[in-house]
Amino acid sequence: MLPTTSRGRSSSSTSRTTNPFFIQYLRRIIKWQQMDIEYTFWQMLHLCTSPKVVYQHTKYHKQTKNQWARDDPAFVVICSLLLAVATLAYCAAYDHSATHAVFVVISVLLFHFLFIGMLLATFCWFLTNSYLREEAPNSHVVEQRVEWLYAFDVHCNSFFPMFVMLYVLHYFLSPLLVAHGFIPVLLSNLLFMVASSYYHYLNFLGYDVLPFLERTTFFLYPISIVIVLSPILILSGFNPSRYFMNMYFSHWL
Repeated sequence: MLPTTSRGRSSSSTSRTTNPFFIQYLRRIIKWQQMDIEYTFWQMLHLCTSPKVVYQHTKYHKQTKNQWARDDPAFVVICSLLLAVATLAYCAAYDHSATHAVFVVISVLLFHFLFIGMLLATFCWFLTNSYLREEAPNSHVVEQRVEWLYAFDVHCNSFFPMFVMLYVLHYFLSPLLVAHGFIPVLLSNLLFMVASSYYHYLNFLGYDVLPFLERTTFFLYPISIVIVLSPILILSGFNPSRYFMNMYFSHWL
């Protein structure tokens, strides 16, 4: 069936309204007074304890603001600040060069969090809009699409509990996890397995809440790959903690 005129108007109007919203979103990054800090910390807490509650509030946000994505950049800003503090803690413990510490903080923020996050968000945005949307029952139904900023929100939501496990908890366990032997290999792989699996589970919840998507269980498939790979990595003696720590602090391990 050929696209109808109403769909074309919907797509063009969406593109016209998205750009001003995105510009306003970027402007609010430097305006702390307009950020809801308390609600952001509430989200972060519940993403670690009861993530379905967070996405239930996403439905309310859609009903009140007529968009799935956050209009408040507070989550990204606070997550970036916490990530910078955690990275500085690693630098203080495993690095003695201020110049190298600055390089590590910038690379973690720009590459690990923002660049990789944007790539993953773009992939999920393209995948959901191209292959996972339900067919409209008739031409009079307004076409709904996943917003790119919402895909980035889902990544940030999924990233935060992984940050707690692989940056914060890992920091306190790192003297044990980077040691040689079978126990450090086992514990390190288990920690990375739980963190990666929880990331993909939250990714699934983020897209499963959208009523116009189908087959969202696709986002759970990577969990089975992680579970299969983990015993193989353990038996091979691969230690992910030593591997990632060596990327930045190879001279001090």
